[in-house]
Amino acid sequence: MTPAPTAQPPSVAILGATGAVGHELLALLEERHFPLRELRLLASPRSAGAHLPWRGGSLPVEPVGPTSFDGVDLVLASAGGSVSRQWAPLAIERGATVIDNSSAFRLDPTVPLVVPEVNGEAAFGHRGLIANPNCTTILLTLVLAPLAARRPLRRVVVSTYQSASGAGARAMEELQQLSRTVLDGGEPVSQVLPHSLAFNLFLHNSPLQPSGYCEEELKMLNETRKIMNCPDLRLTATCVRVPVLRAHSEAVNLEFAEPFPVAEARDLLRAAPGVELMEDFDANRFPMPTDVTGRDPVAVGRIRQDLSEPNGLELWLCGDQIRKGAALNAIQIAELLQRGSQP
Repeated sequence: MTPAPTAQPPSVAILGATGAVGHELLALLEERHFPLRELRLLASPRSAGAHLPWRGGSLPVEPVGPTSFDGVDLVLASAGGSVSRQWAPLAIERGATVIDNSSAFRLDPTVPLVVPEVNGEAAFGHRGLIANPNCTTILLTLVLAPLAARRPLRRVVVSTYQSASGAGARAMEELQQLSRTVLDGGEPVSQVLPHSLAFNLFLHNSPLQPSGYCEEELKMLNETRKIMNCPDLRLTATCVRVPVLRAHSEAVNLEFAEPFPVAEARDLLRAAPGVELMEDFDANRFPMPTDVTGRDPVAVGRIRQDLSEPNGLELWLCGDQIRKGAALNAIQIAELLQRGSQP
């Protein structure tokens, strides 16, 4: 279905308002002047009573409960899969549209999984629930889509370099604290992540599956196929946690059905929505996490011919995990619904 734009500004609730993504959602709603008539901040009972800044003042954080969604038109949920499974059905029952940032519903065939620049039309087929993809998947598909639209994509091999922000605000704080511990000559002991990230890296800490892949890697495989409507796409991923505070990076190897001139790929990515070309081969200067932290675009560079495969390209990308990888994408979906059509 393709709904008409909302006649009046919606009542909006942020579920998980006190988390890293919740804070970013709140800031982006204000920054992007999202039209709303009411904003409710919802979180667990232990966070109730806190106040968060909003439009020069502050709003209280309320404990989520059975009446929290009465009169709410739009819920931006970022409180984890179990919380979304508990409260999203109630919110939908009360008439709200839920844009969920957890993994709870992403692979449900009845739930659209949307990156607005890639498959925005899918959002209009929702039945009250739209899933926001995994952060690394969002960044990857923004770059894959314009290239795959030009030449058939056969295979993707991606290695991710994922910052502490992907594990939430407490992981970011711990990286800072444990880095100071190491610099002071102490032994870093992690309480949030399974290993210290201070001057260290480790393979992604999501649960390992019988295939030998972790959940994070399988998310990239399955979600990319769904978003790009390529169920048979050959894709493999290795995900790594690195000692970066915020913004993820990905090394991507692509194989097409035919040769893909580098200059053509570069032109396509330069013009792609949500993508910023950033490369200076003379200076050996390409995207870094510090280039994209707090910014909307996914930066891509070092686009080059794969010397091992005539039909292959290599590239590197960086994007802010909290922003485009989570909060911004959710708000762009909401903006799409408000307009009632794709840009």
